[in-house]
Amino acid sequence: MARCHRFRYTNPLPLRKNEAPPVTSRRQLLAATATAIPLGLAAPGLAQAQVFRSDLAPMALPMKQDDTIAQGYRRDPLVRWGDRVAFDAPGWNPQGQDPEAAAGQFGWDAKVIGMAQAPTAADGVPRGVLAVIHPTVDPAMAFPRGGSAAMASAMQGASLLNIEKRGRWGVVDGGYQNRRLHRGTPVRISGPAAEAAAGGAGGANGFSRGILAPQGGTVTPWGTLLLAEGNPAAAVATLGAITPGSESLTQFGWLVELDPLDPRSVPVKRTAPGRMNHGDVVATLSRDGRAVIYRVNRDADGHLVRFVSAGPATDADALDNGTLSVAVVDAQGRLSWAPVGSAGSPPAAQQLVEMNGVAKAATPGTVFPMPSGLALDPRKPRLLMVCRGGARRPAGFVLEVTPDGGDDAAATGTVSTLFAAGDPQTVSAQYGRGGLPAGSAWLENPETVAIDTRGRAWIGTDRGGAPGTQANGLFVVDLEGPGRGVPLPIYGAPRGASVGGAALTPDGEVVFTAVRHPGAEPGASFARPGTRWPAFEAGVPPRTTLIGIERLAGGPVGG
Repeated sequence: MARCHRFRYTNPLPLRKNEAPPVTSRRQLLAATATAIPLGLAAPGLAQAQVFRSDLAPMALPMKQDDTIAQGYRRDPLVRWGDRVAFDAPGWNPQGQDPEAAAGQFGWDAKVIGMAQAPTAADGVPRGVLAVIHPTVDPAMAFPRGGSAAMASAMQGASLLNIEKRGRWGVVDGGYQNRRLHRGTPVRISGPAAEAAAGGAGGANGFSRGILAPQGGTVTPWGTLLLAEGNPAAAVATLGAITPGSESLTQFGWLVELDPLDPRSVPVKRTAPGRMNHGDVVATLSRDGRAVIYRVNRDADGHLVRFVSAGPATDADALDNGTLSVAVVDAQGRLSWAPVGSAGSPPAAQQLVEMNGVAKAATPGTVFPMPSGLALDPRKPRLLMVCRGGARRPAGFVLEVTPDGGDDAAATGTVSTLFAAGDPQTVSAQYGRGGLPAGSAWLENPETVAIDTRGRAWIGTDRGGAPGTQANGLFVVDLEGPGRGVPLPIYGAPRGASVGGAALTPDGEVVFTAVRHPGAEPGASFARPGTRWPAFEAGVPPRTTLIGIERLAGGPVGG
C-alpha cells in the first residue's frame, strides 16, 4: 500500500443544534443502557428485502492478511506507527528504537477521537488539529528484542496533527501545532482531590508529569480536548511506567483537559469528575450553558457516569466544580441519575481518588458489560453507548438514550436498544425490523462509535485479536427508517487488527479511522506477526495506520 501524501483529513461531526459554535469535533455524547432493559427488537433472521439510506451493499469480511474495502470505495493511508509527529522527530527505525524518538512519533496503537477547527486564516484555507490517542503497547509486537519501560510508555499517549484542505484534506508533516503527548509530558493537577491525587510525590505545587494509557477522548463544544486515562495498574503491568518511591498510581486515571490549538498549553488533570478506568468520554452543553460530561468505566461490570459543571462551560476551570451522578435504568427503560456524595455534599477527595470509586459509589447504579464507545447525534438529543459484551451477551450490543426535555442536564431520560450484535442465526442477535441482509458480515464486539449529520452511526469492532471466521470492521448503521439498527460493513481490517474511531469531513465525503495493531493475534510477535500489513515487506513489522475512506465517484461517504 503506497503511502498517501500526508494530506487527507477533516472535521468529524458538527455541533448539535442550539449549541454554541466554538471549536468542535466529532460531537460524541454518551448513551445509557442496562442489561435489565428488554431488547424489544425483531426476531433474529436474514432480511429478504430491505431499504437502506446508505449506498452500501451486503459484504462479507473474510479473515485475511490484507484489508477489505466496499465496492465503489477506496482507502488511503495517512500516518503510520513511527511516522514523525513532532517536527524534530527522527525517521522510524523499527530495529533500533529509542524512547526519545518514539516520544515524537505516531504511536504503536491508535484511535481517532476528533478534530478541533482552527479560525479561518487570511488565505482562507480550512485548517484544524486532528486528535488521535495511542491507548496501548504490546511489547511482544512492538519490539524486536524486548523493550524498556521508557520505550513502551513513550509509544502511548496522543498525537495532535495539523490538517488542512488544499484541494484535499491532509496531514501537514511537521505542522507547527503538531504535538505528541506521552508519559513524560508535564501536566498540572487541579480540583478538589489535587493533593490526594499527587500521592505526596511528584505532584509538588500542583504539577506532575505524564499522560498514561488514554482510552478515549473528545473535543468539547467549548474548544478544549479531553483525554480519558485508563486503569494505570494495567498500564504499569505492561509498560512498567511508574518509578517506585517517586510516583503514585493515583496520579493517573483522570480526565485530562488541554487546548488542542495551542502547542504550548499545559494539560490539566481534572479531579472533580473522579478517577476511573475510562473507556470513553464525550462532552456537550446543558440548556443553560453548563458543561455536561458523560463517561464509562471499561469494566466487565461498567457504569455510565455524568458530571455537570456548577458554572458555565466557558469558565476556565469549569470542570473543577460540579455534580457527579451514576446512571440507573429500570426494566422499563427509564433512566434516572443517582447522585454521588451524601446529603447533597460533593464526594470526598478519597472517593474521587479511588479507582472507579465514583462509579461504584451509588449502589443502585446499573451495570453494563464492558461499556466502551460513546457518541452524540448532532441532529437531535440522542446518545449512543456501545458495550463489547459479557457472559450474557458475548457479542455486545448498542443502546441509545434520550434525555427528557432534550436537556442533557435533565434528571431523567429513556433508554432503548438499537441492536444486539452477533451471528444472526443465534437467538441473542437482533438486528432492526428486517434482520441482517443475506451474505453480509455481522457485527461483533463493538468498540467505538460516531454519528454523522445524515443520521447514521459508524461503529468499529474489536475482538481482541482473536482469530475467527470474519475480520473486524467499520460498519454503518441507519438510525432512522426501514434500515434502522441494521449494520452494513464498509471496511474490513487485516488479521489481528481492530478498527478505532471514525470521523467525517463537514461535507461527509471522507471518513477517517484507525486500523489498530495489525498482525497482533494470539501467539504473534514482532518477528512472526499474523500479517505484515500495510507494507508486506520482509523484516518490516505491521503498522497501525490512520486511513481515509472515500467514494471513487465522489460525494458523501455512504451515499
